[in-house]
Amino acid sequence: MTEHNHIHHPADAECCEQTEIHAGLLEQVNAGMPDENRLYDLAELFKVFGDSTRIRILFVLFEAEVCVCDLAEALHMNQSAISHQLRILKQSKLVKSRRDGKSIFYSLADEHVKTIIAQGMEHVEEE
Repeated sequence: MTEHNHIHHPADAECCEQTEIHAGLLEQVNAGMPDENRLYDLAELFKVFGDSTRIRILFVLFEAEVCVCDLAEALHMNQSAISHQLRILKQSKLVKSRRDGKSIFYSLADEHVKTIIAQGMEHVEEE
């Protein structure tokens, strides 16, 4: 082992000085732990939020229901790029659409999406 491995980096999370298993806590954790498929789905959902263009689209939709033309104009992007991202957001059930004549209007799928965005913003803005 090189000496480098023994250097403590302040950015690292601190570890216990000795191993001690707290059985009661582990039982509580395991009882409340969703199954692997649910956790995978949750991780996949958060990946969708991991793209700044999609975040920008969600923020526009947080304010108003708009059509692709409006979104493209608001974000200074072409409609096909917006359309591609909307498809991903729709597949993840984050946005919904409705037809009105020749236009298709997009909006946030439900209050959950608003809550996720609002709480994410609060977290980012914390001092």
